[in-house]
Amino acid sequence: MAESQHQSSPEGACVPVTGIEISRASPAEPEAAAMIRRHLSQMAAQSPEESCHALDSSGLEGPGVQFFLARKDGKAIAMGALKSLGGGARELKSMHTLAEARGSGAGRAMLDYLLTLARRENATGIYLETGSTDDYLPSRRLYESFGFVQCGPFADYGEDPWSVFMHLDLRAAA
Repeated sequence: MAESQHQSSPEGACVPVTGIEISRASPAEPEAAAMIRRHLSQMAAQSPEESCHALDSSGLEGPGVQFFLARKDGKAIAMGALKSLGGGARELKSMHTLAEARGSGAGRAMLDYLLTLARRENATGIYLETGSTDDYLPSRRLYESFGFVQCGPFADYGEDPWSVFMHLDLRAAA
């Protein structure tokens, strides 16, 4: 189901999305697969292999994972996914906006869309892992602007100087 021009919030209000359409997608779709490859390549260039936690296409097709693409003028420009962690918790995975689309609002629209979806599905909280270096500062600022706070490792993650772990308690944010 595509969301164009506006998406509904959990309360039914419309939130402008400025021409960005977000819809569920298959990671195997050519545009998605190309974006996933770019994302994995960028992560490999910015972090040591053992600190790269991005999912590849097969991981994004796994059980409990919902994958989405954001398109503008019919072209995929951003992606994001939610992975069920059990107990009402979700993990934000594979948030990526193409370099040429950064600053367009696509990342913010995707994050807003995924959080709205999680709330509709009665998720209790959202966790994420992102990089600790300055390359990831814009991402961390985006997450903080939505109310995410730093936390310790979650799920199967361990302490890692290359990682920052964040959490948004959806029960408190409601």
